[in-house]
Amino acid sequence: MIVDLRSDTVTRPTPAMLEAMMSAPVGDDVFGEDPTVNKLEAMAASLFGMEAALYCPTGTMSNQVAIKVHTQPGDEVICDQTAHVYQYEGGGIAFNAGAQVRLLDGAYGRITAEQVLQAINPDDVHKARTSLVCLENTANRGGGSCYDLTAVEAIRQVCDEHGLQLHLDGARLFNALVARGESPRQHGALFHSISVCLNKGLGCPAGSILISRAAFIKKARRIRKVFGGGMRQAGYLAAAGIYALENQVDRLATDHQHARLLAAALAKAPFTARILPVETNIVIFEIKEGWQAAQLAARLKENNILAIAISPTQLRMVLHLDVTAAMVEYTVEVIEKIAGS
Repeated sequence: MIVDLRSDTVTRPTPAMLEAMMSAPVGDDVFGEDPTVNKLEAMAASLFGMEAALYCPTGTMSNQVAIKVHTQPGDEVICDQTAHVYQYEGGGIAFNAGAQVRLLDGAYGRITAEQVLQAINPDDVHKARTSLVCLENTANRGGGSCYDLTAVEAIRQVCDEHGLQLHLDGARLFNALVARGESPRQHGALFHSISVCLNKGLGCPAGSILISRAAFIKKARRIRKVFGGGMRQAGYLAAAGIYALENQVDRLATDHQHARLLAAALAKAPFTARILPVETNIVIFEIKEGWQAAQLAARLKENNILAIAISPTQLRMVLHLDVTAAMVEYTVEVIEKIAGS
């Protein structure tokens, strides 16, 4: 038995999802003729109360397409210093959009309206034009932390008052919605664009949805083509997204419960210095002096448990639909064994 806690991207389609994929009607999506892609896009837009959506191969692409549409070369984008759009998308903001980044030091990956306000450049030819704010919910490097809706509302007010656009990297947004008991429409009302990954906790083999106004999505479709994201019979993949949205959202609560069980075991271990607050399916913990994260990851791997050392002193575990209750119980036993050795 291998317990893979490296990421929720390692999930595989369930038999029911595979059946939905194999029976999907398809066409050429670049011509707009794939009925399953069209159905998924309309479904996602309606879910969030927005006008239109665009199916992309990856979350990185949907984020980068959005940033490109929202900005002009030479603009500045505001985000947290740990944000995925800055840390893990290959310098795409600079490479694709020709924009630079203003990094903020948020709390567990979450920035505030006051921080955004202070980061907006004045109308000065010497300064980059601040045009876009990017939030991440849940915040990966923040341990899967969630934004309060009131905090997002305050940020949106600052954006409106200063002519800025607001984009959400919602790679794990459904985790936040389940954890907080919120609805997609509440978020759709606050953001100019939203990217949602289908290939993480929702269990799809690939795919992400970009949701916004119809005019924005029309521009985004052109940028997706330039980025090489125009797919043909993509309905086979889109069918997995439809199945996930219809069947695999509520079960995310199980992943959150499993994460809390692991956090409780880690809290008792002598090698744990601190655990970031566990709100959803991610557990990030600091290692005490005398230990190294890579060393602990190697000990876990010896017991067929895979985790990622995200820094010399931090280790991350991510729960997902391929991790069963029995696997969680086994992982707890291994943690206790290592702690006692």
